[in-house]
Amino acid sequence: MAAIIPCHYCSSMAISKLPRSHFPLGNINHVNAAWWGRQLSLRCSLNASQKAQLRNKLKVKLFSLKECAISIALAVGLLTGMPFVDCSPNAYAANPAMLDLSVLISGPPIKDPGALLRYALPIDNKAIREVQKPLEDITDSLKVAGVKALDSVERNLRQSSQALKQGKSLIISGLAESKKDHGVELLDKLETGMDELQQIVVDRNRDAVAPKQKELLSYVGSVEEDMVDGFPYEVPEEYQSMPLLKGRATVDMKVKVKDNPNTDEFMFRIVLDGYNAPVTAGNFLDLVQRHFYDGMEIQRADGFVVQTGDPEGPAEGFIDPSTEKTRTIPLEIMVTGEKSPFYGATLEELGLYKAQTRLPFNAFGTMAMARDEFENNSASSQVFWLLKESELTPSNANILDGRYAVFGYVTENEDYLADLKVGDVIESIQVVSGLDNLVNPSYKIAR
Repeated sequence: MAAIIPCHYCSSMAISKLPRSHFPLGNINHVNAAWWGRQLSLRCSLNASQKAQLRNKLKVKLFSLKECAISIALAVGLLTGMPFVDCSPNAYAANPAMLDLSVLISGPPIKDPGALLRYALPIDNKAIREVQKPLEDITDSLKVAGVKALDSVERNLRQSSQALKQGKSLIISGLAESKKDHGVELLDKLETGMDELQQIVVDRNRDAVAPKQKELLSYVGSVEEDMVDGFPYEVPEEYQSMPLLKGRATVDMKVKVKDNPNTDEFMFRIVLDGYNAPVTAGNFLDLVQRHFYDGMEIQRADGFVVQTGDPEGPAEGFIDPSTEKTRTIPLEIMVTGEKSPFYGATLEELGLYKAQTRLPFNAFGTMAMARDEFENNSASSQVFWLLKESELTPSNANILDGRYAVFGYVTENEDYLADLKVGDVIESIQVVSGLDNLVNPSYKIAR
């Protein structure tokens, strides 16, 4: 039995802005108490397979009396109209402790898509993480005005360089045997690059720091990928025949834009993460290879998300020509600390309200599957990109994590997503790398 999760997003926006298959719920100007009551009630709808999966993966802890009280009070308040929580825009910032957000946020959220992808890799090597973190902290150091920032950059670099020297043997021992030579080569490049960054600091060339930082972090990320030896787990049997991305892939999406005086097209680079969402990422990459999205318009762009993937005609998803039926995929959520994803249930339904998703909705340009809000396993071809944080989507504590399947991030030009409009056209999505990680590709079947 799943447990109640207290929801602190009770404004009308919390209903009207949830991404779903085709389009969101529409223009709802008041809280639908019955709907929220259903969402806050106990769920007993998990099938036998899902219940067995839950029992095998976790021992779900009963909520404390305090947590139950909050949940029940919220449910009663929404159903009866009792003013339990002030849901005005100012209330969220003024009274956060009331809803105990501290249990959801363990530290400052990571918002950089590259960093999120690095930390999402299925590796456990403290030595390389101690090299990575100070290099990432250079971003915060550069927020200081002028060349004074370079003093902090130098401290970051010194810390990272020392970590590399002290932990190099441990890093090398963590490399997959088949990738060891490549990983060692990357470490040599990383050391050389650190020397070059040190010279940049000495020359007080602030503008050259960020590009070199990006280069060094790309080496770190590649070393970490070389630590992954094969695919780390078995996908459940019922999904093993689907297109699966067993690893990562990179695609470039070119969008032709209208009514923009500065440009007529944008190019977005997207990294798909099959380590944490093999079914979801595999489904999308398979559709990319079918050219399903080529020529398709952007269908939603409202300042909250950009969404596309609804084909022409009555169908709301991809019709597989081999079956003449809509191909749907299960909700797929990887939780930090778990070895494989949960399927078919939201974290709320599983009672895992404190769990952190491995691919969170933290970054501008987080990519996820749209689905019908009442059917977890209804996703097909419609995808969306989160545009910004808001009172609905603060990093590490939002209404999207654990409800929708994230499977990648826009890693280049993500800021331009905000400039897209309904009617702009996806000219093409092309695979840059990682196609060899796609298994069971249906696009190879005669159409």
